[in-house]
Amino acid sequence: MPLDAAEAKEKILEFCNSKNKTKFYFNDFTKLFPDEKGRAVKKILTMLVNEEVLEFWSSGSTTMYGVKGAGKQHASEGED
Repeated sequence: MPLDAAEAKEKILEFCNSKNKTKFYFNDFTKLFPDEKGRAVKKILTMLVNEEVLEFWSSGSTTMYGVKGAGKQHASEGED
């Protein structure tokens, strides 16, 4: 059964807002949808980034996802 985009987005945002951290690994999200392939989850995350709900954060070696405007993101760290 294909992943319903609206329900998946809601579940991802609920997960992000329920945690005490602001950055998440891709695998954190795949655990929310154990019956789905990683590609399907990646598509939903990409939709949320394109809608500017989530944003990427990179340490240089690892890319993570975060809710836009929450926590210490790249813009507040002096990076362009």
